[in-house]
Amino acid sequence: MKKRSLGKSDVEVSPIGLGCWQFSQEKNIAGRFWGFLEYRQIKEIVSSSLECGINWFDTAEVYGNGASERALANALSELNIKPGKVIIATKWMPALRFASSIVGSINKRQEALHPYPIDLYQIHNPFSFSSIKSQMKAMAQLVRQGKVRFVGVSNFSAEDMRRADNYLSAEGLALISNQIRFSLLDRSIEENGVLDMAKELGVIIIAYSPLAQGLLTGKFHDDSRLIGKRSGFRKFMKGFRKEQLKRTQPLIDVLHEVALSHNATLAQIALSWAITFHGQHIIAIPGATNVRQAKQNAEAMQIDITEKELSRLDQASRAVIL
Repeated sequence: MKKRSLGKSDVEVSPIGLGCWQFSQEKNIAGRFWGFLEYRQIKEIVSSSLECGINWFDTAEVYGNGASERALANALSELNIKPGKVIIATKWMPALRFASSIVGSINKRQEALHPYPIDLYQIHNPFSFSSIKSQMKAMAQLVRQGKVRFVGVSNFSAEDMRRADNYLSAEGLALISNQIRFSLLDRSIEENGVLDMAKELGVIIIAYSPLAQGLLTGKFHDDSRLIGKRSGFRKFMKGFRKEQLKRTQPLIDVLHEVALSHNATLAQIALSWAITFHGQHIIAIPGATNVRQAKQNAEAMQIDITEKELSRLDQASRAVIL
């Protein structure tokens, strides 16, 4: 599958990148969402992703207070990946902070990711003490200083996206991306105006949780006893309740049938659908906690899902959306 433009930038990325939240090594509350990964495992996951065609990685300040960023940079360095050969996206956490900390904390982000430059810097969510205008002005300052290349947001509504883009336009820049939840089990961006606004503004959607925290792999439907054993905090999420597993089983059945025709896994078909159904407008960042998952996620880019299959999955999805 060909690379895609990262919004209105000159950067081209693989339709699937690697989400790196799981590299947090349980360093803080956010980091404890996932189990502990040894550094050796992290390096193997990064290596496998690169070998299978992934050229960009998404991390964040809040993922282990920089632990994920440091682990990613160390792995890339030990793999002899030169700065500029991969695309790095990270995020500033706005909660309980002012826009001034965007500029004030950038050195820590650069240190954590050294020697790799920050290609895409994103506002992690809209919950800041400062206005969107102030945040975009701070982001624009970083771009002018050469500390980041492009500006994105995450979990922004349609109207907040427009405001962010307008404020950046006043600075001679453009909003590049909105990272937001999207999968066969969560298609709210199609109904709340986010996807339409992204298309209008030329903003690319970066889909996180494209496998619905593992629900679309089918493993929890096949054996609900796994819930509580390997699901971590996910066991408290709505979709993992037994009655919800039963309700979403018809979609899993369709995924099984489509996967069989491609000699693929359910996860690969779910990922292929996510990056194909809306054309070039959505890219995805599934995570991986082992080499097998990393390879399978990347190889989903090679699946040529048909229009008939896209439509069939669309219909099955709409019948069971959480």
